[in-house]
Amino acid sequence: MNKIKTTKIISNAKLIGYKNLQTITIENNLITNIKDSFLLPKGDLDLQGDWLSLGGVDLQINGGLGLAFPDLTFEDIPKLDQICAYLWREGIDYFLPTIVTTSVAKIHQSLKVINQYINLPKKPDTAEILGVHLEGPFLNYDKRGAHPAQHLLPLTLENVKLVLGDYSHLVKIITLAPELEESDTVIPYLSSIEIIVSLGHSQATASQAKKAFSQGASMVTHAFNAMPNLHHRQPGLLGEAIINPNVYCGLIADGNHVDPTMLNLILRSSHYQEGIFLVSDALSPIGLSDGVYPWDDRTIEVKNGTARLPDGTLSGTTLPLFVGAQNLVKWNICTVEQSIELVTSAPRKAIGLSCLQIGSPANFIRWHYNESSQKLQWHRV
Repeated sequence: MNKIKTTKIISNAKLIGYKNLQTITIENNLITNIKDSFLLPKGDLDLQGDWLSLGGVDLQINGGLGLAFPDLTFEDIPKLDQICAYLWREGIDYFLPTIVTTSVAKIHQSLKVINQYINLPKKPDTAEILGVHLEGPFLNYDKRGAHPAQHLLPLTLENVKLVLGDYSHLVKIITLAPELEESDTVIPYLSSIEIIVSLGHSQATASQAKKAFSQGASMVTHAFNAMPNLHHRQPGLLGEAIINPNVYCGLIADGNHVDPTMLNLILRSSHYQEGIFLVSDALSPIGLSDGVYPWDDRTIEVKNGTARLPDGTLSGTTLPLFVGAQNLVKWNICTVEQSIELVTSAPRKAIGLSCLQIGSPANFIRWHYNESSQKLQWHRV
């Protein structure tokens, strides 16, 4: 039995990278045509000059609705359904569950659960898991932040293979401190099996970072946080990353992890449109109210979307990804187009996903900027 063909036309939309308003033709939820609107009559939906984008991509999120991804068990699969549905409602098309430093046994358990989950039939209106981001356990002790010290491991090829186990195909990004390695084998190996190496929780000097980038590292985890400060005589890991046009930097734009002035500084770098994307770095209480929540064998306190350990160590946020885009507009750091790009097309480019183009799924976000209130609002189309 042939499927009934469904066609929808959206007109007068602003698209990233296009000069004029565009009309998009959608057939069976796939984009089949993009043309200047002035050449065509109005479509089924007239956006009246609002922005249109694909959904967001969050490359660093640690849990949701009270569930931390390092704590996954097979009994949590229904909860994963709820998290994916919640993230979809928050505008997210794809995400990488992030497993922070924990025991090798727990890493393997979480990878096993996620691997089973992504092979189940995908439910409609849910964000899709693309793979996993391993944030650790190969981190510098002095820059571990909230990562538990007892589970940090030396950066050796043997240990990397141990942590990946049977699930190297599932890991898309691994955050590590390059200065911990002596053999010069880890980064080339990870690159050879198509795992993106991101530098973070590191004391690397500029020369150590440059060497890591030459070996295949191509990303920086939550730029500015858990790494040496930018210094005019010691530019460090971040300084080397900013001048390298082949390196992507993730940023947290909640206003607490990085001061807006420093966000403005890095976003003004010459390759910013190609080299920066936003992450939420959200912890498991995202989607819940402020309060005190368990976190591995410790607790975190969430106030106004910021999570800290009892000693005051900043451990993450509970703010959804799109809040960062809204903040950048509110702080007059980015244009509306730039802020949308940082949460939609930029993270796609960072991991090799296609952006909005003919053939893309038509999972659209409509963005409206209210000039009088200076608020950037969005909803799914």
